[in-house]
Amino acid sequence: MDSSLFRLSTPIFTLPRGRPSLSYKRIHCQNQSQSENVAFDEAAFEAERLSLDAKARETMMAQSSSSSSSSNGGDPKAWKWVIRKRIWDTMEALNIAQNPRPVHHRIPNFVAASTAAKNLSKLKEFGVANCVKVNPDSPQKQVRFLTLSGGKRLLTPQPRLRTGFFSVLESHMLTPSAIYEACTSVGVAKYGRSIGLDEKIKVDLIVIGSVAVDPKTGARLGKGEGFAELEYGMLRYMGAIDDSTPVVTSVHDCQLVDDIPVEKLLIHDVPVDIICTPTQVIYTNTCISKPQGIYWDKLSPEKLGKIRILRELKSRIERETGQKLPCGPSEKLPPSAPRRR
Repeated sequence: MDSSLFRLSTPIFTLPRGRPSLSYKRIHCQNQSQSENVAFDEAAFEAERLSLDAKARETMMAQSSSSSSSSNGGDPKAWKWVIRKRIWDTMEALNIAQNPRPVHHRIPNFVAASTAAKNLSKLKEFGVANCVKVNPDSPQKQVRFLTLSGGKRLLTPQPRLRTGFFSVLESHMLTPSAIYEACTSVGVAKYGRSIGLDEKIKVDLIVIGSVAVDPKTGARLGKGEGFAELEYGMLRYMGAIDDSTPVVTSVHDCQLVDDIPVEKLLIHDVPVDIICTPTQVIYTNTCISKPQGIYWDKLSPEKLGKIRILRELKSRIERETGQKLPCGPSEKLPPSAPRRR
């Protein structure tokens, strides 16, 4: 193995894959046994999800307050929280926000999100896509529905990567009445097939949620947890995507900004190629480089400790190469919201 692959800022994504991962075996069996369990309690699943998400937002609120108070040179990411808060506050003040509310510390749902989704579905990039990866947040629910109802394969991440990795939903395996439910967290748990890092899959289009996005540069801010970047990096590792894979976001027009400093973005931040709002479609022609994989020197031990699939990937790479991967600096994490099934 070329030792240059292990430079501190070099992602690892080109290792041989010839056997099923432990993660895949375990998660697949878990998912299979769940599908056979007629006593799956949907109400309990959803109640737990909402409770844990509420705790997550409380912790993130404290983290953002701490970050903002250190804006005079403490936290280098403080500027991101300033922009996020401005967008969240605006959406609530103008009643653009939609449930779940308040939209603070979420990928915010918004008025006419379904119209933005319809505009997205008219893209030629969406039309020719066979497999679409869509984030699990509320404003992209209609995108997930249009993906499945359009006969496409839907790839969606499991909650905060805490319970596993990705779930695949096949439109031809769902009845018309089941498709709408399959676009929800409960539906993904019921109908999705969990996959692992060894899955042979090609993703033709990525749909990503945003808090703010710059239409001139394609620079994007999420809600601050970094999972979109990790998901992107792992898909690069799998060979499921490359630089040419379009990245699209659907947002309200008020989420368009012009004050994201490109020079302050990190190497793992994911730019967007196309923005769909309820009123327009914007091709950003972004010049921002897309991440090439997982940047282990940027990944804190706290984040690594909370995401099993990353720990398994790191152990596998170190075992197969005989070299220890770097680790990023310790940090105070945004909230975690583990979900049990």
